[in-house]
Amino acid sequence: MSQGTDLHRRLGAGALIVIDGGMGTEIQARGVPMDGEAWSAIANVTHAEIVRGIHEDYIRAGAEVVIANTFPAGAGALAAAGIEERLVEINQAAVVLAQEARERTGESRVAVGGSMSDMALSGLISPADDAISAAEAFRVQATALADAGVDLLVLEMMRSEAVAEPALQAAAETGLPVWFGVSLGGTGDDGAPVTIDGTDVSRLLELAQGRANAVMIMHTDIDVAAQALPILRRAWAGPLGAYPHVGDWTPPNWVFGEISPQAFADKVAPWVDDGAQVLGGCCGIGPAHIAALREALA
Repeated sequence: MSQGTDLHRRLGAGALIVIDGGMGTEIQARGVPMDGEAWSAIANVTHAEIVRGIHEDYIRAGAEVVIANTFPAGAGALAAAGIEERLVEINQAAVVLAQEARERTGESRVAVGGSMSDMALSGLISPADDAISAAEAFRVQATALADAGVDLLVLEMMRSEAVAEPALQAAAETGLPVWFGVSLGGTGDDGAPVTIDGTDVSRLLELAQGRANAVMIMHTDIDVAAQALPILRRAWAGPLGAYPHVGDWTPPNWVFGEISPQAFADKVAPWVDDGAQVLGGCCGIGPAHIAALREALA
């Protein structure tokens, strides 16, 4: 049984799953310079030991899923950085590093996720390049990740229909399990959660029906995530999870917020009562936070 299949069998049986914390921000925290367009993507080939070491640290902290450093390695971001021809190389290097971390820690049940985000369409600064369609941009990256052997695809920072639709379509074509991660900015006038782009999240959940195996609240302020979880639980019948961020974004660098590992665990562990089965962290959350969360959930 593959790690992805085993993971979703466990989710279907009601298991709690701990995932990792932020990758790009942890790479930054360990001294790797961030690219102005492709953020942490190039680190997969320039600082492989650091990237692999972060995955190892998350696994030792108790993460059962590690997400390869491919969030910023989309066609749009790499084109903006002038290295579009290295897309397959950079994405597959990221997956290999996560797989090697799994092997080196001896934790064979750990699943490796391949991340795709709106950085398939644009860089941190430059807008989308019309030379490649959104559908093709996601398809190219999804194919590279599937060929590298990821156990599941994780669609992150889904913020609008224009991003979510082609991402879901490309992910579905691989046949891999799909996690659909929405980034929330708060609530609308009617009290319903809206994405950081102001899109009603219920519309995105409609798109995800039948194409996503689980829905996640990700790259969302920790307090916003806490408020939104019970609402999403009523709207989504399948597995639900959350991995929030702490801090602020001043591209291309993350400005770390102050939250101790224990304070993070104290805030996030009770989300199980609101229906969350998958818990971890995003930007600004590191291995010590995940270790504390694992202990709190145990």
